Amino acid sequence: MSDEARGVPGRGPGLVRLQPPGWAEPKGYANGIAARGTLVFVGGQIGWNARQQFEATDFVGQARVALANVVAVLAAAGARPEHLVRLTWYVVDRREYLGSLKALGAVYREVIGRHYPAMTAVEVAALIEDAARIEIEATAVIPD
Repeated sequence: MSDEARGVPGRGPGLVRLQPPGWAEPKGYANGIAARGTLVFVGGQIGWNARQQFEATDFVGQARVALANVVAVLAAAGARPEHLVRLTWYVVDRREYLGSLKALGAVYREVIGRHYPAMTAVEVAALIEDAARIEIEATAVIPD
């Protein structure tokens, strides 16, 4: 199958962004990513620091820290943000998430850059840490 039939080049090395024909272009995420290489699985990261202390209580502040935590775990595996193929966001308040999209987008680009993997956002009743507003899981692929 040709690259054109499968998708379009992704922003990371060795990645192909999957975009079905005729679908509207997604904004801030990809519908799918195809990749080859070493898989890196990042457990859910919340908005606390390396000492497991919350410095921010607001949604966007915690999102910034959670994303930075994802980047730190990726670095421990020798990966970078452009190797991300999937992010799953768990939020405790859908309205807070939707009301913060502009600021959240700016924080995302600051921490991750302009690389948009496949993403899912899910509202949950609560997270394990009472003070947590957001938790982010990630999957990355380091190209062969």
